[in-house]
Amino acid sequence: MGARTGTEYLEGLRQSSAEIWLGDERITDVTTHPALRGCAQSMATLYDMQHAEDVRAEMTYPSPTTGDPVGLSFITPRTHEDLERRSGMMFHWSRFSGGMLGRSSDYINVEIMAAAAAADFYSQNDPRFGENARNYYEHARENDLCMTHTLVNPQSNRALTAGGHPSADVALRIVDENADGMVVRGARILATLGPLADEIMVFPSTVLKAASDTKSFAFAFTIPCATPGMKFICRESLAYGESPVDHPLSSRFEEMDTIVVFDDVLVPWDRVFLKSDPDLCSRHFPETGCLAHMAQQVAIKNICKTEFVLGIACSIAEALGSSEFQHVQEKIAECMINLEVMKACLRASEADAKTDKWGVMSPDRAPLDAARNLFPKLYPRMIEILQLLSASSLMMIPPDSALNSPVAEDIDRYLAVANRDARDRIKLFRLAWDVACSAFAGRQVLYERFFFGDPVRMMSVLYQTYDKQPLMDRVEEFLNRDN
Repeated sequence: MGARTGTEYLEGLRQSSAEIWLGDERITDVTTHPALRGCAQSMATLYDMQHAEDVRAEMTYPSPTTGDPVGLSFITPRTHEDLERRSGMMFHWSRFSGGMLGRSSDYINVEIMAAAAAADFYSQNDPRFGENARNYYEHARENDLCMTHTLVNPQSNRALTAGGHPSADVALRIVDENADGMVVRGARILATLGPLADEIMVFPSTVLKAASDTKSFAFAFTIPCATPGMKFICRESLAYGESPVDHPLSSRFEEMDTIVVFDDVLVPWDRVFLKSDPDLCSRHFPETGCLAHMAQQVAIKNICKTEFVLGIACSIAEALGSSEFQHVQEKIAECMINLEVMKACLRASEADAKTDKWGVMSPDRAPLDAARNLFPKLYPRMIEILQLLSASSLMMIPPDSALNSPVAEDIDRYLAVANRDARDRIKLFRLAWDVACSAFAGRQVLYERFFFGDPVRMMSVLYQTYDKQPLMDRVEEFLNRDN
């Protein structure tokens, strides 16, 4: 098949028999359901970009298997140029949504690529599993799959799970094995984009103590979202309306978060990457190199998100005629600094990229680790800045329907501002509301705060993995100097 079109992506969703629940309703067609069709169409637009004449060469590359064009996010980078080409492709996708689609499928595509390159890592567990990693990568690339993932077990007792022991009554676990595969039961959270994906990758848990009582919770596999026994339970939809004026972001980019329930689901052996080895599962992320590639995609998403927020902030100041006030300039400059820091981290990671032990050109992790620990603090502050710059203008926003009502003349007269008429003002501040105040906006802030997990734990991981010794040696050398 190679690189899919948006039409092919949507048709795949229509033909899927995945069990998706929103409240008391089972959704049978996500492409037409009001809660999901806006994002489904946005995802389709991403796939259509692969065939647009003006950017097609920047979105695809020839398949190593067939020679047909395939999505560039699947490329195994061997050179700095490969890495930069992949960055360019990711920027095209992320700028389309202003960074609001956090789980576009390029995020998992790079993980699958890294897994295939590191196939020998999985072979330590079972020779079949290394071959599975290679085969699945080719399958995903040649069929241009849209993939989501789930990483976290539900927590019925956080004090217990913090110590690396899953809540055995609810956590996803292996309950049986047979000639066809392993059988899993339990639940996982949080599968963002689950209802709009073709397949799901179930990662090893990031907090898993290497002990005999955790073996049944240690695994990695991929399966279609329509696998019998699986169900996706959606949170409340944040797509409250389909007007591109009233709800410019939630109507387009509500990617939906879900709980995934596995009711004795059979995972075929050819879809298993790891099984019953807590130590390998704990080493999966650092040793396969996948984290650096995923963090590169996230850094690009965060740059695009910062660009978008900064653009809105500048537009607000211009519209209100407040751009010459120093306190306004100071707040906007803060966003500018954030953007340049994120760009510098990405640039450093790509400039200092090196070929890893699997033969893959891998971005330098250190600047990406800095960026992914910094952004959860920067983003909520930038949203606060939008609120402060907008003030009451975020509240005084009549719905778009009012512009075709008996009060339209009053709106046109009284809601004009220094540099925009009332109708343009409403469109701008509706967008600012959807970024800074709506339910969609609140979810985005929460999402960024916990993107990679508990921020305190992430800082601890950075501390533990950062190469501190050369710096300490330099201090010791200074202390022992005679001059």
